Amino acid sequence: MFQIGQLAVYPAHGVGVIESVQERAVSGNQEKFYIMRLIDSDMIIMIPTGNARNVGLRDIIDLQAVTEVYEILRHRPSRLNNQTWNRRYRDYMDKIKTGSPFRVAEVLRDLTLLKTEKDLSFGERKMLDTAKNLLVKELSLVNNTKEDEIEAQLLALLESTTEEQQALPSS
Repeated sequence: MFQIGQLAVYPAHGVGVIESVQERAVSGNQEKFYIMRLIDSDMIIMIPTGNARNVGLRDIIDLQAVTEVYEILRHRPSRLNNQTWNRRYRDYMDKIKTGSPFRVAEVLRDLTLLKTEKDLSFGERKMLDTAKNLLVKELSLVNNTKEDEIEAQLLALLESTTEEQQALPSS
């Protein structure tokens, strides 16, 4: 159960505030909805209270999860996804839609590494920005740090991972 005023994360959209719980008639039945305002865009989302967890609404992460996110960004995968760009795009979009900060971190890391090897498609560049923005917003709230500072930390971490990738002999 989420409380009014609580921060929560809606998959692929980011962090928002639960502003109220309202009852609405849907198909002749009264249902309760969380009314959530997204911090980034001011968009309002109505989420059925009974289905909130199923659609992926979750609490913002704790400090232990922040450490795990940074570990994912630091970890260099053994090989990058060499599928076609549209297949990669679908796989990465599926990860973002889970709402998991760990899957979003994987997308950010993998696309950043891939960008050093080849030009990303327009959709992949947009997805890279989306993944970065989702992580930056949530990490800045958890760490009580400005977004630009978190973004600089992430970029520095990803840059060191990219340098490690480039230093490896190609096989």
